[in-house]
Amino acid sequence: MGVLDKQVVMVAGASRGIGLAIAEATAAAGAVTLVAARSKPELDAIAGRIGGRAIQLDFTDEDSISRAAEEAGEVDVLINVAGMNIRKPFEDYTREEIERLMQTNFTGLARLTQLVGRRMIRRRKGKVIHIGSLSSLLGVPYISIYAATKGALGQLTRALAAEWGRHNITVNCIAPGFILTDLTREVWKDEKMLEWLAGSQAIGRLGTPEDISALAVFLASPQSDYITGQIIAVDGGHSTTTIWPFEPHR
Repeated sequence: MGVLDKQVVMVAGASRGIGLAIAEATAAAGAVTLVAARSKPELDAIAGRIGGRAIQLDFTDEDSISRAAEEAGEVDVLINVAGMNIRKPFEDYTREEIERLMQTNFTGLARLTQLVGRRMIRRRKGKVIHIGSLSSLLGVPYISIYAATKGALGQLTRALAAEWGRHNITVNCIAPGFILTDLTREVWKDEKMLEWLAGSQAIGRLGTPEDISALAVFLASPQSDYITGQIIAVDGGHSTTTIWPFEPHR
């Protein structure tokens, strides 16, 4: 029996990258995994492969969010992964870009959490896991609006943990560091970026989606029942360490 045996886990943003890895890992741990994203044909294939169920979900569409929450029904664990990024100087963002980032990365996730959370409150049982970012903790240039959305997710995590603890609901946030996915692959093609990473953090490599999915399974399981309100970095030590060229004389 897996650590998530018979648990219903909804992964919002499961079509690729970190979301897909989490969906695969929760299914392998025994969960009935609901995979949700915009691309239904892609989701159907994923659901078929992992023995789950596909739900179409567009975080920019209020009706789509409501339908997805209704279709999901009683969810034991909600994992909010969906997100997008636009990299540019802060002063160059258009109003439309700001609104799209906010809606996709925060407002839509918050609305889904409200709808799924109401059922958890009625049942007095549940877990919510947000996927934040290193930028939930640190300032990183040229992703200011993305960082604002991920910072908001971090604070929502803490506030909801305080508010929903009385209902036996835990709320935590995973803050991935530099993870190689389709969304970041272009950035990490630059050898200078890889050299910088190797010389700036304790574990000097890029992370993988599987580095995140292992923690997601733990936080979804009963083993984490006394953990709530946490923003947990999975970042090779980037937010807590620094590397320098000094070596002591021997």
